[in-house]
Amino acid sequence: MNRVVTHELIHAFDHCRAHVNWFTDVRHLACSEVRAANLSGDCSLINEIFRLHFGLKQHHQTCVRDRAILSILAVRNISKEVAQKAVDEVFESCFNDHEPFGRIPHNKTYARYAHRDFQNRDRYYSNI
Repeated sequence: MNRVVTHELIHAFDHCRAHVNWFTDVRHLACSEVRAANLSGDCSLINEIFRLHFGLKQHHQTCVRDRAILSILAVRNISKEVAQKAVDEVFESCFNDHEPFGRIPHNKTYARYAHRDFQNRDRYYSNI
C-alpha cells in the first residue's frame, strides 16, 4: 500500500510543481511515470524478484523504463512504440529528478536518510 500511495503522491507533486498537461502531451505523462516508478519503490529488488525479473547491470533503470511504459499504456490508448519513444525522450532528465526526496529511497533506511536530508535542507542556506 505504501508503494501505491507514494506512486500516486509523486504524480500529485508533479501536477502541482510542473503543471503537467496529462491529456495532450504524452511526454509529460512519461516523465511523471518515470519519476513515480523510480521513487516509489516499484522497482525494488524484492518486487523484481516476485516478478521474476532481475539482472545485474543497470537493472533499476531498465525496470523504471519498463514500468513507465506499462503505466502509460494502461491510461492512454497509444501504441507501445509511441510510449517507448516518449519515455526515451524524457528518461535521462526525469530519472535524475529525485524531488521531493533528494535521493532514491531504495529501502526504509534510504527513506529515513531522505527525510533527514529534507529536514536539514534549509539549515545550511538560512544565513545566506
